[in-house]
Amino acid sequence: MGYYDDYGWPPYVSVAERRRKAERETRKLEKKGHIASPVVIEGRTIARTFWGKAWCDNLERYSDYSNRLPRGRSYVRNGSVVDLRIAPGEVTAMVVGSHIYKVAVKVAAVSKARWTSICTDCAGSIDSLVELLQGRFSKGVMERICRQQTGLFPAPAEIKLSCSCPDWASMCKHVAAVLYGIGARLDKQPELLFELRKVDVKDLIAKAGKGLPLSMQGPAGDKILADDGLAGLFGLEMGGVSTDEPKVDAAPAPKKAARARRAAKPRVETAAVAVPAKASTRRSSTGAEKRKTAKR
Repeated sequence: MGYYDDYGWPPYVSVAERRRKAERETRKLEKKGHIASPVVIEGRTIARTFWGKAWCDNLERYSDYSNRLPRGRSYVRNGSVVDLRIAPGEVTAMVVGSHIYKVAVKVAAVSKARWTSICTDCAGSIDSLVELLQGRFSKGVMERICRQQTGLFPAPAEIKLSCSCPDWASMCKHVAAVLYGIGARLDKQPELLFELRKVDVKDLIAKAGKGLPLSMQGPAGDKILADDGLAGLFGLEMGGVSTDEPKVDAAPAPKKAARARRAAKPRVETAAVAVPAKASTRRSSTGAEKRKTAKR
């Protein structure tokens, strides 16, 4: 059988054959110096996050024929999307079928008015500006971004689809596989959605910084570093607040006051009486003679 059958369609290729072709094409690309970026689906679930699922649900608006989307899901699960790259305003991909097909998805930039509205709405739903600066998006931000019609998902009029396969439909199974592959990629890297729609996430951060009120409360108790912690950190002895006035001791207790008065009286020194060494010797020898006489 040739490239097309009697009805003008390519011959059927089994799943196992498509997987083998995908592996061969990936190795060929690597040998040519092109590092492929395949879409890898673990299990049957294409997207696990709510924004990844929302992207896949949004594809229902693009479907010309109902049978294209299920076949696209089958292709992306089987690893037929051997290379997928998301760039500003465009997605390019290579899909393995009976041959290698090139797919291009062009997406229009978001209008300035819609992007401004998104930034304004997200400013009140950002849980942590620090997380946003680290590239992590809160659920409130992603829910606003994923709204149909007013979010960052492109409408059918904002997207153009093309494939090198002979299918005359604007959304063939290869295009559908790529669109689902985008959902799988956004599932792990939601920041790529901003790049695809040609908007700067820094605008969202700037708007969030202006919208967040300053806290009027002091730091929580577990956030305060104790004096001993400061002493160990800086090698200082932490004491009370010092002043220029001399320190005044408190009144001494009665017993301490008595001892203090005795210590204050002049002490009378007495001269030590020296005992002659001979007298001491004489007494010692006399005692010895008395003991000798008693023995006799």
